[in-house]
Amino acid sequence: MRVVRAAVAAMYLLLFALVLQGQAVSVVRLDYSNPGLTPAHWTLTVHPDGSGHFRSERGSAPAAYPQDPDSPRLTAPDLDRDIQLSAQFAGHVFQVARDHKWFNQECESHLKVAFRGQKTLTYSGPEGQGSCEFNFSRDKEIESLDDSLEAVAATVLEGARLESLLQHDRLGLDAEMEYLTAGFADGQLQQPGAIRGILGRLAEDPGVMERVRKRARALLAKVEE
Repeated sequence: MRVVRAAVAAMYLLLFALVLQGQAVSVVRLDYSNPGLTPAHWTLTVHPDGSGHFRSERGSAPAAYPQDPDSPRLTAPDLDRDIQLSAQFAGHVFQVARDHKWFNQECESHLKVAFRGQKTLTYSGPEGQGSCEFNFSRDKEIESLDDSLEAVAATVLEGARLESLLQHDRLGLDAEMEYLTAGFADGQLQQPGAIRGILGRLAEDPGVMERVRKRARALLAKVEE
């Protein structure tokens, strides 16, 4: 009887494991490190539905407040937050991962180029897992994907700066929103939906300049495009 029970329990455990395997969550992650920048390290994860997470570590940089007098712009604090990107953007991320064998390939060009940060692209999911590291890649799609994910990270960091300015320096919001508008126009920033929360607060806050509110509303409109 005990043998039968043990066999039945083993069968259920096997079925449970198979179910979990079938429900494995696909994720693409970019890890970025550059001790000469602030933040010195950050990680961005993306799921097929556009949900994701961003985590950053400032490293040895001084605290966000008071602002570094040698720095022209406010630096963001350490972040650890969920974000939401568009399904179209996420679809492109996973298409590139699929086309490049889930990153089971050489990404580094090994060319003598300036250090641009150490990047690691990783995929894990039902299809398996893979990763590749690079400073600069000859593969144009890998470089383009890296640029897009770095632009999303920059957007999240900009959102954190807006939150700090709203709390500490509302007059500084005008210049920051001008910077954001230009950044989204030239592609240095992408996916304004990642900072929908703070943009919505600015758009509805009567205590900030009307120009700031107008720019926030314009960026929110891009989320729906």
